Amino acid sequence: MFGNFPPSPTHPLSHSSSPIELILYLIPIIGFFPSLWTLYHRQGSQEQLATCRLSITLAVSWVLGYLFLATGAASLDFVAVRLLILNSFLTSGYFLVSLWLIFLIVRRKSRRLPGLNYFAEKVIGKYLS
Repeated sequence: MFGNFPPSPTHPLSHSSSPIELILYLIPIIGFFPSLWTLYHRQGSQEQLATCRLSITLAVSWVLGYLFLATGAASLDFVAVRLLILNSFLTSGYFLVSLWLIFLIVRRKSRRLPGLNYFAEKVIGKYLS
């Protein structure tokens, strides 16, 4: 009677997660904005939404760490150089983790980061999904 209709474009199972879209979400700094847009509009597959939550968690963690270390370096003269070096390690780590996750997407492997995925799914997922 109703027939077999294909899923609508807004149905979460109708999207096939292309690696290009997932890579876009994980580009350092820039990928934050399409990730936030995708989560805000609640569109995309479960894989896309999980990647968006991970991207936002990484970016927000980096920004907060960067701001705290830069503020500490500006206000504490005796440890300024050490805090700036830690800041550069934090920034390098953010970029390397993002590139590593992009590499895993290209190889079609799991993109789970212990602890960070849990935080992204439970806390960020609660407010943005």
